[in-house]
Amino acid sequence: MAAGDVVSGHASVNNGAYLDIQPGAGAEWIIHNLFYGGAAEIYRTNGSNDVKIDSDTALGCMMGRCFHVTNSIYLRIKNVSGGAVYCGHDGVVTK
Repeated sequence: MAAGDVVSGHASVNNGAYLDIQPGAGAEWIIHNLFYGGAAEIYRTNGSNDVKIDSDTALGCMMGRCFHVTNSIYLRIKNVSGGAVYCGHDGVVTK
């Protein structure tokens, strides 16, 4: 992928599981929008240490954000809805 390309993902996530939003080694993204089909928690992580940065008690989205992610610092959407839901994201490649 080249700088300026759209990056996006959409997947079914079981209750208690995560959707990791993590570029490959050497790549960098800016994530603008997060989507979740049920209650969710949003984390910034290095893979070992999670920092909860937001949460929602119902389905919804977080639009117009500016999360910078790399292979070593990235986002996780945790499904806390009680059942499987679809989660997703979109943004742009910066490197």
